[in-house]
Amino acid sequence: MEWGISDQLIVISMIFVAVFLLVQSFMVPAFGENRQARNRLRQRLRSMADDDRAGASISLVRSEYLGKLSPFEQTLQRLPGMRRLDRMLEQAGRRTPAYRVVLLSLLLGSGVTLLVVQLIGSALIGIAAGIAAASWPVFRLKIEKARRLARFEEQFPDALTVMARALRAGHPFTGALQLVGEELQAPVGTEFANTFTEINYGGEVRVALVGMLDRVPSVTVMAFVSSVLVQRDTGGNLAELLEQLAAVVRGRFRFHRKLRTLSAEGRMAAWILVLMPFALAGVLSWANPEFLPMLTTDSTGRQLVMVAFALMIVGILWLRRIIRIDV
Repeated sequence: MEWGISDQLIVISMIFVAVFLLVQSFMVPAFGENRQARNRLRQRLRSMADDDRAGASISLVRSEYLGKLSPFEQTLQRLPGMRRLDRMLEQAGRRTPAYRVVLLSLLLGSGVTLLVVQLIGSALIGIAAGIAAASWPVFRLKIEKARRLARFEEQFPDALTVMARALRAGHPFTGALQLVGEELQAPVGTEFANTFTEINYGGEVRVALVGMLDRVPSVTVMAFVSSVLVQRDTGGNLAELLEQLAAVVRGRFRFHRKLRTLSAEGRMAAWILVLMPFALAGVLSWANPEFLPMLTTDSTGRQLVMVAFALMIVGILWLRRIIRIDV
């Protein structure tokens, strides 16, 4: 007795859902803002922006890069959803136009679908594999965005210290931004250099800083932007303020690293507990091909499999709630 096409599709769908939830729940950087924090950041962006363009604009450097595209490419860039994808590309530090990511997704999806259909002969499995392949470029962008944000957070205290020392040495605020952009590596150096370029080309300091916060959605960057804007309105010692903020950010970074280390055992346990049933099913199918089909061909057995999978999803969400501590 062999596995049917519907059984294979069910197993593949279960593995895909389980791995997707595991990746979304446990593969997070040291600095990962939860949904509530992201909502607060968006509200803060809207309240700080002078107009609607300040919170949703693409940086001047990327706009100049996109302006070099051909008329046909610019037409593709104006399609619905491209602006949001452009922002994600900028947050990930990529200079690829958004339409190329969409074309790559379509090519991967269609190619994998045709390949799986030719090899297996099942249209449903081919479509499922094609959807997974088509979503890979966007998923890869999210991973790069998270890694870039973690790297930015690690470098950010050094940038604040350099700015504070530059201000104490007599440099203006824009000169301090330029110094950070020249002395520090990417991504923090790139972001400060882009902010300096936008101000140097005649842009307002407020709009440029809000644009940096839009490109780097982080609580620490929001604290920096808020501090600078409040100091510009009320006055005060900005160098001393930046030094104190750098000390707070370093402490926060050390705490998040320690928290991630303490939760490593829980994340590893989640991966093992969730993937072990699928691994055992594969071993049993190889050792005794007639064993598992006895379970899946029976209606009661199918119900037990679905109940077990539902409990597995509940377990993933429960472990995520235990391990992911919001700070």
